[in-house]
Amino acid sequence: MEPAPVDVVVIGAGQAGLSAAYHLQRRGFVPLHRATGADQTFLVVDANPVPGGAWQHRWASLRMATVNGIHELPGFAVPPADPAAASRDILPAYFADYEDRFALDVLRPVQVKAVRRADDDPRGRLAVETDRGTWAARFVINATGTWTRPFWPRYPGQERFRGRQLHVGDYVSAEEFRGKRVVIVGAGISAVQLLDEISHVADTFWVTRRAPEWVEDDFDIPARVAAIAGVEDRVRRGLPPGSVISVTGMHWTPWARAAEARGVLVRHPMFASIEEEGVRMPDGTLERADVILWATGFRPALDHLAPLRLRTPEGGFRVENGRSIDEPRLFLIGYGPSQSTVGANRAGRDAVRAIVADPVALAA
Repeated sequence: MEPAPVDVVVIGAGQAGLSAAYHLQRRGFVPLHRATGADQTFLVVDANPVPGGAWQHRWASLRMATVNGIHELPGFAVPPADPAAASRDILPAYFADYEDRFALDVLRPVQVKAVRRADDDPRGRLAVETDRGTWAARFVINATGTWTRPFWPRYPGQERFRGRQLHVGDYVSAEEFRGKRVVIVGAGISAVQLLDEISHVADTFWVTRRAPEWVEDDFDIPARVAAIAGVEDRVRRGLPPGSVISVTGMHWTPWARAAEARGVLVRHPMFASIEEEGVRMPDGTLERADVILWATGFRPALDHLAPLRLRTPEGGFRVENGRSIDEPRLFLIGYGPSQSTVGANRAGRDAVRAIVADPVALAA
């Protein structure tokens, strides 16, 4: 069967993908199954069975008051919510309402297997191959985020540990660790937030590869601009975007202050190896552990783009203003400098602007 033609395929219906869909519709594009005649068309596919992006997978104790960096989707504000409400209850419902309000017709669940060039014509189409069929798109806006690719560092002896190991993506609540000794690995926002939470019911031991550099100043507009510029430069050169902390430093948050006030914000150097009963520290001492919680971040979920052969020897993708430098029919949004929610909104808008400004491809 011939691939179904469509002007734009959006892969992923999280913050960035929904922003792109909204702006496509504002620019006159029509969901594929509603199109007639000469309409310009778009299709949004998403791997999750229900709306909500990564928010539906967050841990139950993440409340609206402690969520880091919520930003409303374009054209429809986040409804008022109890600060004590779980973000995974409020925000997926908001995303679902958003899809209905703007009739974005997200197709789900759809697993994208590969994106490849349909032929050798640089102005031709990209084939988006999925478990629900193949579409031939003039442009692909990739908005797959990172949640499905948790990063697990490897350390000697990891397989010997007799306790439990889990990634922050699998975390549910502190109660499952009550009375245990928990080694928390990582220097990001999630690591510190969960350290504060778990330390109320368990004995915690916090380790990081480098000593945190706490920033006393507010993360103001100039600081944000400088941080974004640094990430933009990295992705333009094809380097991996890097962690948020590596760019912004460690800013004091309410949970960091709370952990410090209770005397549990105590950083230790990274262990050298893992043994049956715990972790072996650089000085040779053994720190007993029942649980190792890896709060070590996520990597961009981009394996389906492998047939395009865009990954650099350094492991990144060359991207400028959200557009692939080496394959201009592809946009990567929610990647690098647009990974924040406000950045994802802007990236969705900017990708659509670039597509509309490319009349040769759309007229082909």
